[in-house]
Amino acid sequence: MPIRPRDSHRWTPDPNDSGRESYNTITENTFHRVRTQPLSTFSIDVDTASYANMRRFLNQGALPPAEAVRIEEFINYFTYDDAPPTGDHPFSVHVETGECPWNTNHLLTRVALKGLEVPANERPAANLIFLLDVSGSMNRPNKLPLVKKSLAMLIEQLNEDDSIGIVVYAGNSGLVLPPTFADDESAIYAALDRLSAGGSTNGGEGIELAYSVAQDHFVLGGINRVILATDGDFNVGITNRTALTSLIEDKAKSGVFLTVLGFGMGNLQDSTLETLADKGNGNYAYIDSEREAEKVFVEQIAGTLHTIAKDVKIQIEFNPAAVSGYRLIGYENRKLAAHEFNDDKKDAGEIGAGHSVTALYEIIPVGAEGDLPSVDPLKYQKQPVAIGGENERVAGEDVAVDTDASELMTVKLRYKRPDEDISNLIEVPVLNQASPWNETSNDFALSSSVAAFGMLLRHSEYIAEFTFDDVLEIAQGAIGDTPDDHRVEFLELIEKAQNLTTTVESESTTE
Repeated sequence: MPIRPRDSHRWTPDPNDSGRESYNTITENTFHRVRTQPLSTFSIDVDTASYANMRRFLNQGALPPAEAVRIEEFINYFTYDDAPPTGDHPFSVHVETGECPWNTNHLLTRVALKGLEVPANERPAANLIFLLDVSGSMNRPNKLPLVKKSLAMLIEQLNEDDSIGIVVYAGNSGLVLPPTFADDESAIYAALDRLSAGGSTNGGEGIELAYSVAQDHFVLGGINRVILATDGDFNVGITNRTALTSLIEDKAKSGVFLTVLGFGMGNLQDSTLETLADKGNGNYAYIDSEREAEKVFVEQIAGTLHTIAKDVKIQIEFNPAAVSGYRLIGYENRKLAAHEFNDDKKDAGEIGAGHSVTALYEIIPVGAEGDLPSVDPLKYQKQPVAIGGENERVAGEDVAVDTDASELMTVKLRYKRPDEDISNLIEVPVLNQASPWNETSNDFALSSSVAAFGMLLRHSEYIAEFTFDDVLEIAQGAIGDTPDDHRVEFLELIEKAQNLTTTVESESTTE
């Protein structure tokens, strides 16, 4: 029988399934003084894996480790109501400033991008190569069986112009299905049915073969993508993450983009999968349920497959007449030096059709209280202006203070079209206008509550006395009159996190 999606909502995890999960260390962004560091530069990120992985922990009855919480992926998990572009650029830019809910002396600015919507009948033909991990570690109900069901959902969304190939890897890699047009469902489902898990994991060899097949069947002007589905447990062949990263970076130059899908628990190598997606011109999602597979492969199929802009970078210049200090919330592993904004050789993130990308800045207005770093006055030159990382300085230049405080900041963006190598520039001035909290949009409130939720899970030093009750109150007022399932589920996750935190604190007190 062909594999078809079922209506069941979620796998029931095995509480005894534990092991060696791996996450990158995150050092939380601090406040910067505008007089010495007026520029904030980072690569956009549309990954959502961290949010789904957090949900998996909470549904198992455990709080996620702090390193597993990437706040930008929490925020970007949701779809917002920002208007799509109407001009020549493939995405629109929206900026909103309001009161900061966890520190009323500060402001919060939401910078949002909304990708161009592409109707299904206008989507270019797709050349998709599934690269599937069939090693022994994938022999769990929430791994290879869920991979099969997820891909079945994707296949249902394809048309006769799209082709599918399947490469598998374990101890050795192999071509299970040569590129086959999507309307030949019997051949495709038969190939999926034959898959079973066993053996060790030679991921590097599989990656080589998948990209080779994709390049051999490259569709000019179309979508060319490798879709890697794995728990990330590479233990044979190229196991060094640096070597894997170099391999993926080299393959990304071929014009074949990458989607990375993480599955399972116990040995999820999140750090490796995030890096592969980052370096492979791709995106990273974690599939913890059939419902999440439906989100990625049905609700957001265009964004998952169809890249509309690559190497998208944001640079904010803050006006020292209006802003004393600022802090970027999240994006810790996406920060760039200021000069890299204009460097078209510097890799950055990709935006898919219809994708929403949001970044939040906590801002200390001029005259407000804030804990800002300070240095002693210089003896031999006037105070320098920092324009990049901590060690980048321009010595001997006066600090230019614009006495006009009518503008809060200027948002600049650079991006390349998928088939181009020269970037385009967008520049948006932002007026120094902040709305009272009760006049901000639902999108502003929702993204604020999601960020605060992530900060609580990360034990952020900047969340002050804010509680899960406060987050819940904001989120309840932000979901709208006809909320989607993901926003409703968010309310449930807040309550689960609150209950687990209370339990942990209670047990700690009794000990």
